[in-house]
Amino acid sequence: MSERLALLGEAIVNNKYDIAKEVHNIRFSKLELTPEQKREFQKIEQQIMQVRADFIEIFGRALIDNNEQLSIDRVKEWGERAGSFIFNLGAPLDEALKDSSDYRKVIWKSIQEFSSDMDLSADSIFKIISLIDPLLDHAVYYFSLTFVHHFQQSLNNAKRAFMELSVPIVPLIPGVGVLPLIGNIDTERAALLMEKTLEQASKLNLQHLILDVSGVLIIDTMVADQLLKVISALSLIGVKTILTGIRPEVAQTIVSLGLSLNQLTVKSNLHQAFKEIQLIRQ
Repeated sequence: MSERLALLGEAIVNNKYDIAKEVHNIRFSKLELTPEQKREFQKIEQQIMQVRADFIEIFGRALIDNNEQLSIDRVKEWGERAGSFIFNLGAPLDEALKDSSDYRKVIWKSIQEFSSDMDLSADSIFKIISLIDPLLDHAVYYFSLTFVHHFQQSLNNAKRAFMELSVPIVPLIPGVGVLPLIGNIDTERAALLMEKTLEQASKLNLQHLILDVSGVLIIDTMVADQLLKVISALSLIGVKTILTGIRPEVAQTIVSLGLSLNQLTVKSNLHQAFKEIQLIRQ
């Protein structure tokens, strides 16, 4: 039985490009592409064909080696490589996974054609099924896992970039800047607030920073505590902070939380804060 399976595997390996081409043609026929998209697609078509051929070869090698773990390792390596490649192309996961049914159909069609003269026993057929079908499932798993990992990493990078932009110190005049905070402040953004505010204040050589919180919708214990920590940290590097934009409902919250602002310079708006700085610098 093993010799016949090996012969069948060799036939698949030797014809991997033809099998890959058949899968490719089936998938390509289902796509509705504009002339411009077709031209762009042709630039990467050979790379896609190689990815497909490498995948087909795995199934041939599985029949030749008859080693389950080795075959799974090969599928995992392919899934990670192919998942990264397809993600970088910008293709959606659901569209990419449509290939799996075409692979399954074409691989089994090829096995049927190559084995037609081999007179395989029922045991051989069941052995082929036990080798091929699980590998297809493993391929989908590792491909999807890698794709989702890259997608999550991309989201995290985008979120990080967005959050960094959400802590912008705007220089007004030499030594004076304003930090307008807008939106909610969660734990992650609060930590970034400390890091980026100190970094930018030092880089801009600030002596005074106006911290405007008129755009912060909710100031709870965590937010208030973090703001006080930022102000204290700024004072340690020689930056005097003026807090502005505390809305009436926020002021009530701060009072109800028992937080004291006696040690802080607080003004109602940016204009008053800037006038205060001018007086101090005279």
